[in-house]
Amino acid sequence: MAKTAPLRLLAQDADDLAIISAAMQDAVAKVGDISYEPKARLLTVAFNRFCWEAGGHERVRSGVQFGGVLQVQTRKIRKGARDAVLDVLAVTFEPGEAPGGTITISCAGGGDLRAVVECVDAVLADVSQRWPTPRTPAHQD
Repeated sequence: MAKTAPLRLLAQDADDLAIISAAMQDAVAKVGDISYEPKARLLTVAFNRFCWEAGGHERVRSGVQFGGVLQVQTRKIRKGARDAVLDVLAVTFEPGEAPGGTITISCAGGGDLRAVVECVDAVLADVSQRWPTPRTPAHQD
């Protein structure tokens, strides 16, 4: 396997966030790996990201952090089920009062995590070495 540099992405608008969404597709996270700090206005999610950009067959531990978060809501995600696994499908931005809006992390099974934000301010970073995985995520047409 060729050595690939760790991914480091910054999003400051909806187009940038679409790139982070592509990188996060098929990432898996435990509910317990979601942290919201209201006073700091930070939402952080740690996850195992599938490395689509490296041709697949690898995962890496990564984190995404959203700044300027005013409120966090969940739907079909049991907050008390810390070991429950979420499979990320997409990350989207719905504009509200400019430059703010709502960032939604949509998960398989219909669950989602919504963050009302002052503006798009997101960072994604790989934080470990990659490791091989025998499973490639499959999607129905």
